[in-house]
Amino acid sequence: MKKMIFLMTLFMGLSSMVSAQMVEPVHFTAQLKPTQGDEAEIVFSATIDDGWHLYSTELGEDGPISASFHLNSADGVKPVGKLTPRGKEVSQFDNMFGIKLRFFEKKGAFVQKVKFTKKQYTIDCYLEYGACNDEMCLPPSQAPLVTRGTAPAVDEKAAKDESAQADAPAETAATEAAPADSVQAAADSTALQAETEGLQKYWQPVVKEMEAFDETSAEDSLFYIFLAGLAGGFLALLTPCVWPIIPMTVSFFLKRNKDRKKAVREAVTYGISIVVIYVLLGLVVTMLFGASALNALSTNAVFNIFFCALLVVFAASFFGAFELTLPSSWSNRIDQKSENTSGMLSIFLMAFTLTLVSFSCTGPIIGFLLVAVSTQGSILAPTIGMLGFAIALAIPFTLFAMFPSLLKAAPKSGGWMNVVKVVLGFIELAFALKFLSVADLAYGWHILDREAFLALWIVIFGLLGIYLLGWLKFPHDDEGNRTNVPQFFLGLLSLAFAVYMVPGLWGAPLKAISAFAPPMNTQDFNLQHAAVEPQYTDYDEGMAAAARQGKPVMVDFTGFGCVNCRKMEAAVWTDAKVADILNNDYVLISLYVDDKTPLPQPMTVTENGQQRTLRTVGDKWSYLQRTKVGANTQPFYVLLDNEGQPLNTSRSYDEDIAEFVKFLQTGLDNYKK
Repeated sequence: MKKMIFLMTLFMGLSSMVSAQMVEPVHFTAQLKPTQGDEAEIVFSATIDDGWHLYSTELGEDGPISASFHLNSADGVKPVGKLTPRGKEVSQFDNMFGIKLRFFEKKGAFVQKVKFTKKQYTIDCYLEYGACNDEMCLPPSQAPLVTRGTAPAVDEKAAKDESAQADAPAETAATEAAPADSVQAAADSTALQAETEGLQKYWQPVVKEMEAFDETSAEDSLFYIFLAGLAGGFLALLTPCVWPIIPMTVSFFLKRNKDRKKAVREAVTYGISIVVIYVLLGLVVTMLFGASALNALSTNAVFNIFFCALLVVFAASFFGAFELTLPSSWSNRIDQKSENTSGMLSIFLMAFTLTLVSFSCTGPIIGFLLVAVSTQGSILAPTIGMLGFAIALAIPFTLFAMFPSLLKAAPKSGGWMNVVKVVLGFIELAFALKFLSVADLAYGWHILDREAFLALWIVIFGLLGIYLLGWLKFPHDDEGNRTNVPQFFLGLLSLAFAVYMVPGLWGAPLKAISAFAPPMNTQDFNLQHAAVEPQYTDYDEGMAAAARQGKPVMVDFTGFGCVNCRKMEAAVWTDAKVADILNNDYVLISLYVDDKTPLPQPMTVTENGQQRTLRTVGDKWSYLQRTKVGANTQPFYVLLDNEGQPLNTSRSYDEDIAEFVKFLQTGLDNYKK
């Protein structure tokens, strides 16, 4: 069954490995603005990147990270009331958390009221906030404000209270500053520091080592994209718009030149011209979109809906509903110019004529290919894909010109070519649903949940099998055409594939198509029961345990308020294969970057040349993620050996179960090496 979908996998592109990255999608400005009398406002104004949302205040303990105001120190000023959101809030119910979430998009602000208690004031404060997009979340982040100045007015009562507190006995202040368990806290801090120093190898940065894995992955991805283009080119050869042209063109070159060497030379030039034309098309796509736009296409709902509609149109064309043709004047004009010119230019114009004439058959295949590779986010993908396509298309023209006798053995044009077109139409219709599924998940429509998607694929591939067996006809099919032996076996495979998917309606994992179907958490009725729980929530303890057990480690940088972390756990970790690998072959360490548990003693670290104080367990794990793997978003998965060195590139939010299994398996293979 896996062999049957090999070609489908080629077209859909490749690895979804995600490289480490530091992102700053929310940009704050903070200022203290006097309002009236002895009052003022601290205003934190945010500009938010497209696709991100900044969470509002007081969302509850079971929700994501809420915005909150924190005071490091203050003299001559005191907070009044609660932090207040200001601006256009979006409010919607979140199924993952089971509560209504409030957040800002594009821009927003938070305001904290204060009162002046002295003429000269100083304040050191910060806003803590959380932000997410459809793929990742930030750890608790801070927008600081440190300012001093002269107050326009002073709250005399507050000034007297503050003065009275300043005159309190020094013993009282000392008692408040030093709690009874301060000695124990200091001892714990010393022990923690000693433990950390003894395990420094686990904390060493591995950003460059992980980048080396990324480079290998990128090369492999481009290689498979080239194979996808090659497969598309060979399919295009079998269509009625291209195959009949091959003997005509080769005969033209042989008759035009008595010298066979020259004929072969011109045929080779013709093939090279085809390659140049299609590679230029790939370059045009790259220049039109650019690297960042191509990367955005993979998750952009509007583009995925457009791609779905485009593939449906292509499929209808292959079924015979209409012909996709370019204006005949274009091909006629190019053809006339090729006749009126000579040398290399005439051959290039002949190749361009072939491109235009065969558009009704090659256009949908090229469109399908460009759609698939563009959504992989690689700037080279369209060009590499078109290179493979063009090479496959050019090979027979060159080959038959060099060996004319092969033309006699080549199959003649006939109804079988229309069968190829219809089969491609079914395949394009099936993949149109994949793009619609991306949009459905993005908007939360729930019109194409997993069982609905599988039901449509079962019908599509069932009808494809029926068609190949000759029980279904389309407008361009020959009435007297009989099912031949290859069609019969392909029909059986298609029907078998449809039957294979039926158990998926009740939650069967269907590993062969897990990369295409919606995630398991969209399934209404699921017979699977797989659970994954982290063995450790402390990095150093987990690494030491993994060394004792002789197992590799998966470090899961996550958060209690990370929406996308819960989605991954529900959609990917519940898969039986994933759960088996994580539970039995790895030591899973989940590090919560928003854990508010205070450290035994604040830790002072140096990051990017600046000193930073880590006060909570979450601060510590967030610092570890930034310094060791060069990332600050969640979910974020890293595979490590017992020396703290990476076993694969990192991975982030992606519900492709097959790729996650591949990610884990590659780590295991590298660990064994």
